[in-house]
Amino acid sequence: MQAAEVKNFLEEKIPEARFEVEGEGCNFQLNVISDELAGMSPVKRQQQIYAHLNPWILDGSIHAVTMKFFSQGEWPQPA
Repeated sequence: MQAAEVKNFLEEKIPEARFEVEGEGCNFQLNVISDELAGMSPVKRQQQIYAHLNPWILDGSIHAVTMKFFSQGEWPQPA
């Protein structure tokens, strides 16, 4: 599995968020940029992401996911 595949899938499922995804194989790091998700509790935010990734986790396509959440204002803007 490739990072672009995970990114495209999540952006399709959660269109109000933007994702920066790194990794390959079965380990991924997600930067999630969303004002809506940033306003939720840490557990609720992760639940929103895992709800979509769980089928891939269950079949072993994804083994490990780390997530960091940012509001639009917290995410660094390109210079």
